[in-house]
Amino acid sequence: MPFNKLGLMAELQRAVSAQGYERPTPIQEQGIPLILKGRDVLAGAQTGTGKTAAFTLPMLQLLTRRGHPKTCADNAPRALVLAPTRELAAQVGESVATYGAHLPLKSTVVFGGVNINPQKDALRRGVDILVASPGRLLDHAGQRTVDLSAVEILVLDEADRMLDMGFIHDIRKVLALLPRRRQNLLFS
Repeated sequence: MPFNKLGLMAELQRAVSAQGYERPTPIQEQGIPLILKGRDVLAGAQTGTGKTAAFTLPMLQLLTRRGHPKTCADNAPRALVLAPTRELAAQVGESVATYGAHLPLKSTVVFGGVNINPQKDALRRGVDILVASPGRLLDHAGQRTVDLSAVEILVLDEADRMLDMGFIHDIRKVLALLPRRRQNLLFS
């Protein structure tokens, strides 16, 4: 099945084609249609099988089609991707930028080990998609530099690894800051 049969908008198909991808991997073929339908998804696949695209592409489409709700602050993120390490967070952030190149969505990545001030500035300017490591996200929440009350889509990337690394308490704290009604995507 080619990518154009998955129901992705033209802008996303163009971004996928620009990356040289012609056919979706099994995780993409199975996951993308379910995510586009608004379902919660728990998915597992080997490293290198396209898991990031499997959640990023439909997330970008859903956010674009829904538009920014008038009920939330203009700078509040509508999607949150939690990743266990700064390297993985940066990688997901690059994928969001690459696949979303033809869309009017803004994103940023926040993680520890770097100056927090540029991250605060990016959050103040507003983002649709926030990619974060749990610890730094909680730093921002504690400093009230991020409002998670408008999150429509939550992605836990490498969810099993985050739990293995002892992030369960941080994840519970983050979940308490999110709206109860949201789409949940867990990828391992």
